[in-house]
Amino acid sequence: MKRTDFYFDLPEELIAQTPIEKRDESRLMLLDKHTGETQHRHFYELPEFLNPGDCLVMNDSRVIPARLLGTRETGGIVELVLLNDRGDGVWECLSRPGRKTKTGTKLVFGDGELRAEVVDEIEGGNRLVKFYYDGIFLEVLERLGKTPLPPYIHEELEDSERYQTVYNRVSGSAAAPTAGLHFTNDLLDKISAKGVHLAYVTLHVGLGTFRPVKVDDITEHIMHAEYCVIPQTTADIVNKTKLSGGRVIAVGTTSCRTLESRAEDSGHLDPYSGWTNAFIYSGYKFKCIDALITNFHLPESTLIMLVSALAGRENVLKAYEEAVKERYRFFSFGDAMFIS
Repeated sequence: MKRTDFYFDLPEELIAQTPIEKRDESRLMLLDKHTGETQHRHFYELPEFLNPGDCLVMNDSRVIPARLLGTRETGGIVELVLLNDRGDGVWECLSRPGRKTKTGTKLVFGDGELRAEVVDEIEGGNRLVKFYYDGIFLEVLERLGKTPLPPYIHEELEDSERYQTVYNRVSGSAAAPTAGLHFTNDLLDKISAKGVHLAYVTLHVGLGTFRPVKVDDITEHIMHAEYCVIPQTTADIVNKTKLSGGRVIAVGTTSCRTLESRAEDSGHLDPYSGWTNAFIYSGYKFKCIDALITNFHLPESTLIMLVSALAGRENVLKAYEEAVKERYRFFSFGDAMFIS
């Protein structure tokens, strides 16, 4: 398939710049993956569309303040965005300006509280950077770093916790698993009280998830690898749900990719920790998930390709056309869709 097969026209004013005041008051489009029929509801109504014995699988990764502004030791401003922890103090990073951050370049952040050296340049233009500091790295980041909002958001975020899910547990993402931003603790309690199981995976979202598809033939696109974990408890819940006839509902494309990258053809899931670069597009046969809660995604992105694999490209593009007509809010702080 061609990249342009997943294009749609989106007015810029529909790109949500700030989160809605109450998380669960965002709009919710229901999309029947078989018929393409849609309904327009609100996210707080989600429990009505869940059944006892279903399970929701959510990504509990927490966004770290991964954007660092500093200087080169020789002078000049530099910006890093931390993507993946390679271990031993080394992170894969985006760097700006790239031409000024060659191998061997030494960097300073926060009056010397954090120092770093570029130790390698890797495919795609990213850098491997080794950091030097006293204490705990994430605590240093909390003091010196900023939340790396997507480039299509131009307003500063007043409360950084609004770019976190209420169930975040494990620090490590460079971007939020945004489908989960609509949930409140009260809503999760209502869902659980209905007999719906709640399960968690961890996928540390790197910016590679949002890297634009530049090749015309989408099968030639290579996904950036991201670290993920499927705990034993989650594997048990998913397997029990499948055996009892309930639905496995992924909250977000990151949860979906984590489950699908490790599930057997039968749908059986084993615990796992490691890397995934799963790229799901039209023609893919889903092994584990039955339904998906997701936001509205960028044209020609790997995310809209995944959604189209589940619900059909024509159904999805028609639903997106309807969302534009109905003035839904798009992207990270936008409204949601439940595909079932």
